[in-house]
Amino acid sequence: MALFSLRPLSLLLALSPLPALAAEPDFFGAALCQPPYSLGNATTLYEAAEKIAKPDTSGLGAAIYHLEAPIERDGFVAQDVMFGGMAVGVLVKGEVAAQLAEHYDLKSESNRLLGSSSLGFSRQLPEADQGMRDMGLISIVARQGPALKGRTLLACEFVSDEDRATMEALEGATPD
Repeated sequence: MALFSLRPLSLLLALSPLPALAAEPDFFGAALCQPPYSLGNATTLYEAAEKIAKPDTSGLGAAIYHLEAPIERDGFVAQDVMFGGMAVGVLVKGEVAAQLAEHYDLKSESNRLLGSSSLGFSRQLPEADQGMRDMGLISIVARQGPALKGRTLLACEFVSDEDRATMEALEGATPD
């Protein structure tokens, strides 16, 4: 006769919670401001990206992380994550800014970011989601341009009041 039974141990193991598996970071959700941009969220995503891949910092003035496998949301596919300035985004395959705008209710931007964007759309988050309102505004943006080489930037970006005023002044300036 056995001194102990394995049944209680197997029952205990079956009822014990398993250690949580590391969840994949939701880079696509972050690009859609889900949750709204914050320095804490951006840092968490950046640290996760650093564990996945080494950044390409050779272009766009940003750090681009190439993911091992594509990520998809609502029929849009991306395989690169972008961190630049105060923005977190994904580079969606194709020049699909207009389709992204239609799907995510973005409106045409009046400026072209000094020529770096050939087509751009954006939507500011509602007041309740503007967690940094005293310093600037958070928006979802979709932009395409020659530097993106057949991809479209979809990002959640924070633009400070000072940067917004400077861009508006530069866009409104006319050459002599």
